[in-house]
Amino acid sequence: MQRLSGFYDYFEIQPICNNLFMLYAEKPRAKNEEELREFNRAIYELGKTLNNPVVATEDVHFLDPEHEVFRRILLTSKNFDNANDELPVYLRTTDEMLEEFAFLGEAAAHEVVVKNPRFIADMCEEISPLPPSKELYLPKVEKSAEDLKELVRANLRRLYSDDPPEIVGTRVKKELRDILDRGYDVIYMTAQKLVADAKEHGYLVGSRGSVGSSVVAFLAGITEVNALPAHYRCPKCASSDFESGAGWGCGADMPDKNCPGCGAEYVKDGFNIPFETFLGFDGDKVPDIDLNFSGEYQTQAHKYTTELFGAECVYRAGTIGTIAEKSAYGHVKNYLDKNGRIVTKAEENRLARGCVGVKKTTGQHPGGLVVIPQTMEITDFCPAQHPADSGDKGIITTHFDYHCMEDNLIKLDALGHDNPTMIKMLEEMTGMDSTSINLGDPETMAIFSSPAPLGLPENDEIIGATGTIGIPEFGTSFTRQMLCDTKPESFDTLVRLSGFSHGEDVWIGNARELIVSGNATVGETIGCRDDIMLFLISKGMDERYAFKISENVRKGRGLPEDAEDEMVRYSVPGWYIESCKKMTYLFPKAHAVAYVMEAFRIAWFKVHFPLEFYSALFYRRSQKSSFDANCMTHGIDKARARIKEIRNDPDAKPKDGDLLPTLEACYEFYMRGFDFEGIDLYESDPVKFLVTGKKKLRLPFVAISGLGETGARDLAENRKGREFISIEDVSAACPKVSKAHIEQLKAAGALRNLPEYSQMSLF
Repeated sequence: MQRLSGFYDYFEIQPICNNLFMLYAEKPRAKNEEELREFNRAIYELGKTLNNPVVATEDVHFLDPEHEVFRRILLTSKNFDNANDELPVYLRTTDEMLEEFAFLGEAAAHEVVVKNPRFIADMCEEISPLPPSKELYLPKVEKSAEDLKELVRANLRRLYSDDPPEIVGTRVKKELRDILDRGYDVIYMTAQKLVADAKEHGYLVGSRGSVGSSVVAFLAGITEVNALPAHYRCPKCASSDFESGAGWGCGADMPDKNCPGCGAEYVKDGFNIPFETFLGFDGDKVPDIDLNFSGEYQTQAHKYTTELFGAECVYRAGTIGTIAEKSAYGHVKNYLDKNGRIVTKAEENRLARGCVGVKKTTGQHPGGLVVIPQTMEITDFCPAQHPADSGDKGIITTHFDYHCMEDNLIKLDALGHDNPTMIKMLEEMTGMDSTSINLGDPETMAIFSSPAPLGLPENDEIIGATGTIGIPEFGTSFTRQMLCDTKPESFDTLVRLSGFSHGEDVWIGNARELIVSGNATVGETIGCRDDIMLFLISKGMDERYAFKISENVRKGRGLPEDAEDEMVRYSVPGWYIESCKKMTYLFPKAHAVAYVMEAFRIAWFKVHFPLEFYSALFYRRSQKSSFDANCMTHGIDKARARIKEIRNDPDAKPKDGDLLPTLEACYEFYMRGFDFEGIDLYESDPVKFLVTGKKKLRLPFVAISGLGETGARDLAENRKGREFISIEDVSAACPKVSKAHIEQLKAAGALRNLPEYSQMSLF
């Protein structure tokens, strides 16, 4: 025992409650609490014999005794049998610890509670698990600065001529100075290469966050969002007109116009977004470039990043998952039900709040990649690990949550998203280049305030008062109601609505009440974080102070000290000030613009190529198991009945909630005069809804419930170059299709009345 104990620098003893499991185990290791105290005395004496310090420690699970109920709630959610056992593992005070170990004697208790813990603490040198400074450690990309400058200059000449307007040249010069001085060219060129590679593979890339605030990012091809003020530019002679853009929220809303110099139709561009939203003043914010790749391409984007920097330099960004508010309420209700307790709503809320934010698990960001310099190791910053139970996989994740390293390391967000996939499908089916779509198309804009452009009545109980079912950003019941409240007629308004819907405490109880009451117009209210800065600058406020206010508000910190007095001094309306105080999160305008551009393009296809739109929409929904052929392909009445059933069921399951948007789209599909053609063994695609040219879509094999993509592709692959002679023949040729699925195909009429067996009967 003494030989083994000599390995340790010090010994620990803990309060009796931490060792009670020894009494109640299946094979108890102690008879009573006094024997547990004897164990502690024995450890203390062993420490004296070996001259090893003995330290009184705790296994703390919560701060105060009254917080024990939260632990019981969480243990109950895990079905622990002893969830209600009293276990006061809270953070004790020094006096409480002295009382706990009084059985050792006053001098010994002071030694283990006060003296020895200080002694051990003094032995520990100060260490930081992360680099102590906010220095950014960048990987190397050959000629990144030179390549970025040349790329920007070339596109500047192409879009705005060899002699660009002062407003453009000054903005680009300032941005490049901040980017290059800080070494951010590496980040820009990495993102540029990722986007270029995706485009080479036929996929558009959507930008997220505030990267669209950078004109340099636009000129480098990283984002489609042009942060300059509204203006015209000529695609032929590269002349431009910024004067005509004065007073317009964005170029998309300006009237069509031809270039007076060469007669070509002007491109309407510009969304008026300040660069400071992205990099701050003087480039003092580390750029975070987030990109939305097609889900079909995301894996390739990650692979390409690894090729750029090397596998030893690219790691998945770790995350810490915590209990969300909705889950917390579920745990509380479960705990109360199991214990037969009835409490007030206020007490239920208190219990739920006590569980919110508790660590649940660790994981990895769905698209976040952390890149370290080629001359360093990941362990210079944090531990790294394989995911739990997946040590044989090539994925390695940072052990720390990536947020704690964002000042030191590049993080690239290469996320998978439905919109780029859907747009690619629509382009392939129609031959249209989605980037050529006019973002001011009046027919498309009209569906955001009425279903009439789709040939639908305005009073239909299922469709409602807009035509945006199935349109990203604007297809949910919440956003459709927002459209009804605002009746948007401009692209700029749609951008604000996107900000309203993604912000927190921005719409309900704030902007909505101001707009509906008539106290403010949509254009006057705050939709995105950039709106505050631009508005305050327009009132004459110093731009740095205006930026400070916008940063505080967008992070939910309210107004900085003395900001309210300063805003009053610049004649900012009282309702505007109160609106700022309520907000807890504000969306970046560049992110909203990027989302609305994608949404508008998809809406354009819905208006002008409806069958192709529904084909792409149903395909994406079926990929997420949100297409139920049983209730969607048997006519409008069955679809309507199922929609009403889900809408009127307060206890509808999450699966039903996921199904509802597809059901609504299916109902609208029927209302527009379209229909489905049944599954056919030789004509159906394994996964896609094929346009047949008869105002119909041919159902794919995956419309068979439970068949899945593997079985569907097995059918498609094994029908090539052959004609089946029986159902038995189909089953034998397609081993991944079960007998149950064969029966479903038969019931659906997909097998063309094939005989059951291959062998003919003579009698």
